[in-house]
Amino acid sequence: MWQVRFLFDEYALDVDRRELHRGQVVVPVTPQVFDLIEYLIRNSDRVVTKDDLISTIWSGRIVSDAALTTRLNAARNAIGDTGEKQRLIKTLPRKGFRFVGAVREVRGSAHEAVGPVERTVDTPPRLSIVVLPFANLSGDPQQDYFVDGVTESLTTDLTRISGSFVIARNSAFSYKGRAIDVRQVGRELNVRYVLEGSVQRSGQRLRINAQLADASSGLHLWAERFEKPVAALFDMQDELVSRLANTLGTQLVEAEARRAQRTPHPDAMDLYFQGRAWLLKGFSLECLTQARSFFERSLEFDPGNVDSMIGLANVDSIVANSFTTDDGSARLIAAEAMANKALSITPNRAAAHLARGWVQIFTNRAAQAVRGLEHALVLNPNAANAHAALGCAKFYMGRAAETEGHIREALRLSPRDVEAYQWTCIVGVAKLLLGSDLEAVGWLRRSTEANRNFPLAHLTLAAALGLTGALDEARTAASTGLALHPGFTIRRFLAAKQSDNSIYLAGRERACEGFRLAGVPEG
Repeated sequence: MWQVRFLFDEYALDVDRRELHRGQVVVPVTPQVFDLIEYLIRNSDRVVTKDDLISTIWSGRIVSDAALTTRLNAARNAIGDTGEKQRLIKTLPRKGFRFVGAVREVRGSAHEAVGPVERTVDTPPRLSIVVLPFANLSGDPQQDYFVDGVTESLTTDLTRISGSFVIARNSAFSYKGRAIDVRQVGRELNVRYVLEGSVQRSGQRLRINAQLADASSGLHLWAERFEKPVAALFDMQDELVSRLANTLGTQLVEAEARRAQRTPHPDAMDLYFQGRAWLLKGFSLECLTQARSFFERSLEFDPGNVDSMIGLANVDSIVANSFTTDDGSARLIAAEAMANKALSITPNRAAAHLARGWVQIFTNRAAQAVRGLEHALVLNPNAANAHAALGCAKFYMGRAAETEGHIREALRLSPRDVEAYQWTCIVGVAKLLLGSDLEAVGWLRRSTEANRNFPLAHLTLAAALGLTGALDEARTAASTGLALHPGFTIRRFLAAKQSDNSIYLAGRERACEGFRLAGVPEG
């Protein structure tokens, strides 16, 4: 039998014996206080919200703020901390709590000396980043207000990324005008990533350069240039910041997934990031299978991990909407239950509202989905994928002519988004339903060229090509889609009761005609 102990300050938390030791002395704590200390330590790489604590420690029961404060004070007293000093347990106003002490995890046999350290010591939190003040390269000091505005807005918008730890504006601006080494910044602020940038205005054009660096190695992970004609400066600032925030969200997830692959003992968040990275690759059978495996393993480690709940809900929704299985209804029921569970823990998580919105779209509740998606955009105005989902909802409501406008808004906010191939496919479907087959082909080719691992885009392209008379190309596209998802059949496509709108149903019949011309199996 293995023992797990967390060592910090003068204390040792023995997980297996459920004992807190100070030196050789056992410190008496109630079971609930022990659970609270253990949970904070195991999640010391992030800020733990009140909802997280209630869900895990109190199993979701209603708990007053006074009761929560009492337990936190008892935990602090047990480990020699106070609410004033907060050496080990820090309260972050309006955000939550974080264990900030240096922790070592040691494992060993119950019959032998405790083994070597397995866990990192005082490592920076995951998704921790500082946005350094962007440099004004315009040669015009009066442009400083715009450049500083970009830096401040981006700092604010990055905090909307789930689990992110973003250094506050005042600390970041202490580096303004200084020659810096990103590795030194990383050590001083205890962050994993540093974002640098510059803004240059020349005549009527504005150029923004941004670079994301690994703070431990100093290596650049990503660089991008954004260039636009100068119009209304503040409107443009909002758009550029949104584009940067959307792109950075994906880049940070991928960077964390690469770190997780090298971790010998992954935890729930390591597994989540790997699952998310697989889902970002595409919707092929392999991608979905791998993503599901990582999300499920993450939830085995931490049943309260909201990110993995949302990930699993999305996988089930995607599988149900791939028309490759006869248990699509059961998948959607499971997806909605998981999304609702996530929302019960974190009711203001935009991604959870989005996950539930997709289920509602696919279960003949598109109008209800629209309300939830609009609320998600209130919570996170940068959620370009929520605009895309609105576009999808509209064609199920018989309003396919509105779809393109929603997708163009998503692309405006995040033109190089890793999920943009899904959005262009949505427009392609809308055009097909409207009878604009040549336009559909253009949008669907754009989707397949952006990501070859999206079976539905290939299959919808096959239908559109079939209706235009390009039968050889249609059959090739169908073969590609079926290779990625062999279970797709026209019978399964028709069996999905996604909408009873008569306009949509008429368009669906056109799609089926195209499938047949392309050689898609009837099933």
